[in-house]
Formats: sequence, C-alpha cells, structure tokens
Amino acid sequence: MRILVAEDERFLADMVAEGLRKQAMAVDVAYDGTTALELLDVNDYDVLVLDRDLPGVHGDDICRELTQSGASVRILMLTASGTVHERVAGLSLGADDYLPKPFSYEELVARVRALGRRAGPPLPPVLERAGITLDTGLRQAHREGRYLPLSLKEYAVLEVLMRARGTVVSAEELLEKAWDANTDPFTTVVKVTMSKLRAKLGDPQVIVTVPGSGYRL
Repeated sequence: MRILVAEDERFLADMVAEGLRKQAMAVDVAYDGTTALELLDVNDYDVLVLDRDLPGVHGDDICRELTQSGASVRILMLTASGTVHERVAGLSLGADDYLPKPFSYEELVARVRALGRRAGPPLPPVLERAGITLDTGLRQAHREGRYLPLSLKEYAVLEVLMRARGTVVSAEELLEKAWDANTDPFTTVVKVTMSKLRAKLGDPQVIVTVPGSGYRL
C-alpha cells in the first residue's frame, strides 16, 4: 500500500512512517497541511494518516476537500482529543476512521491495513494465485507450502502483482505503489527487485514480463 502520513510532530511522524515501512508499505511524510495537499495532488495514496491540527492547511480542511473532490484515498484522522463529540465531528467531515492520541502502534497498523483493503476492490486478507499464498496480516508468503524469505520490497512487489489478479502492472505503477516519493523514477530498482523476487520464487517462473507494458503474475 502507498501511505501518506501528515503529522506536524516530526518525531511521531517519522516513527509512524518507519513502523509502516517495516510492514512493507510505501510511506511519504508531510509535516504541514500545505505539503500534504501538494503530495496528494501528484500521488495516488491508498490511506492518509491525517493529524487534525496541522499547521498551514488545517486537517479538517484537507479532509473536507478530499471528500468533496471524490478522492478515493481512505482517511485515518488523528487527534489529541478522544471525546465522542470530536470523533463525531471528524467522521462527519469525511474521515473513514478516527484514532485519538496516544495510540497503540499495533492498533494504528491494523486500522491502516483495514482502510487499505477498502481503498480498492474487496480482497480477502489471504491472497492465492499460481500456487503462491500471501497472508497480508502476518506478512508472509509461501509457494506450494514453501516459506519465501522475502525482503520488504520483494514482498510489496509480490503483493501488488497478486492484487492485480492477472492483469499487467507497469514498472511505473510498481514504483508508485511499492516505493515512496524519494525514489528516482529512472532507477533500475524495479528490475533488480523483480530479479531477486523471481529467484526466491523459483521454477517454474510465474512472473511474466510483458514487453513494453510491465509484469503479470
């Protein structure tokens, strides 16, 4: 999944981002509302973790703008206030979920994953295709019962391919969904990761290169 964390407390924002990256998610960070809107304008995110009291452009205004524009990104709103009134107010702005600070990291990850599943067509938590089983909750992959020791990026690429359900995924789309905004679009990182993933999957090969288009599982 591609995530944007919009939080002005830099330490908290960086900790949340790093934790989500360890779950094989691609994460960008914005420390103010203006930067968050700029990133939302140029990138397709599955989930936005949004602090309600952002400087620059307030979190409420971001939430309201995304809702009115019909954006598909799912919004998890964070706030220091956990009163029922505040939760109702946040949800009424268009947020999909609401989490008061301080929060449990495990709960944040679970909520982000749940929202990510709602961002696209409904899919089960365990994906199966071509003899490969991917448990998105445990973040584990097996092929014909054999455990696959994948790196975070290899896992992320495999998940994107499996979620595509047999359709072709371009290298640009893989960069968009499995890497963050700091990745050089002209890098060979997709080819290198794909080569390592194929080696770990073993024979017979199940990832097909479609010349001029991308990859298909």
